[in-house]
Amino acid sequence: MSNPHEMRAVQTTGDSRWSAVVARDAAADGLFFYSVRSTGVYCRPSCGARQPRPENVDFHATAADAERAGFRPCKRCKPDQPTRQVQQAAQVAELCRHIENADEAPTLDALAERAGMSSYHLHRVFKEVTGLTPKAYAAAHRAKRVREALTRSDTVTDAIYDAGYNSNGRFYEGSNDVLGMTPTRFREGGAETEIRFAIGQCALGAILVARSDRGVCAIALGDDPDVLARELQDRFPRARLMGDDPDFARLVAQVVGFVEAPGVGLDLPLDVRGTAFQQRVWQALRDIPSGSTASYAEIAQRIGSPKSVRAVAQACGANTLAVAIPCHRVVRSDGGLSGYRWGVERKSDLLTREARRA
Repeated sequence: MSNPHEMRAVQTTGDSRWSAVVARDAAADGLFFYSVRSTGVYCRPSCGARQPRPENVDFHATAADAERAGFRPCKRCKPDQPTRQVQQAAQVAELCRHIENADEAPTLDALAERAGMSSYHLHRVFKEVTGLTPKAYAAAHRAKRVREALTRSDTVTDAIYDAGYNSNGRFYEGSNDVLGMTPTRFREGGAETEIRFAIGQCALGAILVARSDRGVCAIALGDDPDVLARELQDRFPRARLMGDDPDFARLVAQVVGFVEAPGVGLDLPLDVRGTAFQQRVWQALRDIPSGSTASYAEIAQRIGSPKSVRAVAQACGANTLAVAIPCHRVVRSDGGLSGYRWGVERKSDLLTREARRA
């Protein structure tokens, strides 16, 4: 193949970034830019302009790199300006602060008026950015406030009102969803809460699965089953831990089966009690297909918080549901394996197994 145009075309179409350009993939915006020699402009991957000939395309890590190479920004997709996702993320972040500082949860109409959007559009954009509806975000923040208030207030009633509830009745209607137990038991460190657990063996070593009345509350991997059991006790110091249950052991077998063959999926009622931001990250991790990986920066981009790479890494580290929330699929930007709660060797093993089955 001596024709230089054909060689450039083959090089471009063989680059994974080309498929994002062809698909006009908005999820790739900000990850790279492409320029077109025949027009002298550079664009975002999602640009709606006519698809360029591959032999005329070059890829750039940043807009500044494209401009240093002599290309000017496209007037259609405006790659030199913040992406629509970034602009919306900043707008939603301001609304989140407004919700958090309000004495009572603002209505959807009030938030829409503040943002200058229709109620329908705001509802859709807010959920795209946070992974939660405005109502769910307000509830998650209020749940956090009540948990904090229960640790410092003199009475449960004081805590309920300090957290922004107008009455005891409104809080108690959903207290189980907020705390996973009664407020009194929460204040007592989970006293009288029953948690069933079992420990099995899989290709990655010992595996512990624990479940409260709300769902699976822990999946942990390790070398020593006794250490896993002690860690569970430390996490729920005043709960009743129930082991040696043959029926519950079948749930462990289901999780072990997922570890051995990750592609089959895992359908469990997960008890995930994280912050709203952690839940956004954890949902993004679940969206990574088996056999694939994503960088911390890519996850931050996907949830609309491109500058929150460090916070994404912290949310991955806070995940206690090994495999079910696949934080093992997150790698460094250079493709290298970073830390993993259950050991980098297990992370490597999981990725290898998934890649073979992809």
